[in-house]
Formats: sequence, C-alpha cells, structure tokens
Amino acid sequence: MPVRKLTTGTLRGKPRLFRQNTNGEFLTRDESRACYALIRHNVRTYESAGVVQVIHGKANAEATMKQFKESQSSADGHEGWRYFLEKTELRAGMNPAEATNLRQRDLEIREAKELEK
Repeated sequence: MPVRKLTTGTLRGKPRLFRQNTNGEFLTRDESRACYALIRHNVRTYESAGVVQVIHGKANAEATMKQFKESQSSADGHEGWRYFLEKTELRAGMNPAEATNLRQRDLEIREAKELEK
C-alpha cells in the first residue's frame, strides 16, 4: 500500500501532518518513519522461522507482507506458515539472520526483566 498524499489535521489544537494510504487509512508520522520486522511463524507448531525482512514504513511493510502471502504456496499455508509485522528498532534492509538474532536477544532480555518482578 503506497503512501498517497499528505493531509493536515490537528491533534490537541496543534497542526499535524498525516500520510494517507491508498486504502484511505491515515498513518501518523511515527508509523511512516518506523521500521517493521516481517516475521514468519507456524501457527500449528508455534515454531518461528525468524525475521524475513526489515522494512521502513508501515505502508511498505504491509505491502511487502501482502506480496509474501500471495506468493506463498498453498501447501506452505496448509502446514500453518503465516507472516506478521512487528514494530522494531532494527535497521531497514539489514541481514535477516542478524535481525533474527538481535530480536531473539531482545525478547530474552524483556522476558528476564519480567521474571525479576
């Protein structure tokens, strides 16, 4: 879903710029500038295949995820493999294996902090 146009609006009385997708949804500046990890996982076995790609901008990430879903074989989908997006601090375009390792390390750190509570 490519970004279509800029629209002005107000938030708490202050003017803001919003980007509008071709489907009519508005994106905040944060959503259009943030990076998203496209992650492949199996809904049947709960197995993760890791980060497939790190993409800049929510609209680009959603379009990329749609392309992956459309190119997926029916056998692959029947086995339970799906894709989802996760907002991330990772850099767009980075190596998927490196992104998977960094994401896993971050998850382990957050999990350890929760166990300490």
